Amino acid sequence: MFRFAIVLTLLWALPIAAQNALPSLTAVDARALQEAGEVVLIDIRQPEEWRDIGVPEGAVRVSMGHPEGGQGFLRDVLAAVEGNTDAALVLICRTGNRTSQVVPALQQWGFTRIYHVPEGMLGSSFGPGWIRSGLPVEDCSAC
Repeated sequence: MFRFAIVLTLLWALPIAAQNALPSLTAVDARALQEAGEVVLIDIRQPEEWRDIGVPEGAVRVSMGHPEGGQGFLRDVLAAVEGNTDAALVLICRTGNRTSQVVPALQQWGFTRIYHVPEGMLGSSFGPGWIRSGLPVEDCSAC
């Protein structure tokens, strides 16, 4: 858990330009790969965010702010890919900032195929986002 906190602290200041250098996908491409069964889409936002605007249809919800810390987050991500650190993961958050921080941390833990959606759910300078792209969202008001 301590290691995860250090990595996230160091990565918090990751420059915006570096976000684009990380393996990334547009929201539209992430959805197409998810529908084809090629990736596991993980929404790393907080539960209140899931309730407020919903979750990408079919996404696994694993909050970056896991109540059990980094070890709980890692355990739940591993469960989402059935322990396969070579499985293709796509991370999404609100605007791509948090996913850009988590990708390098998961790489350090041995995950080899991680992508993030730099435009996130709501859009950013990298694109319109999941919602404005008209991609399906599940209501998560009871999450």
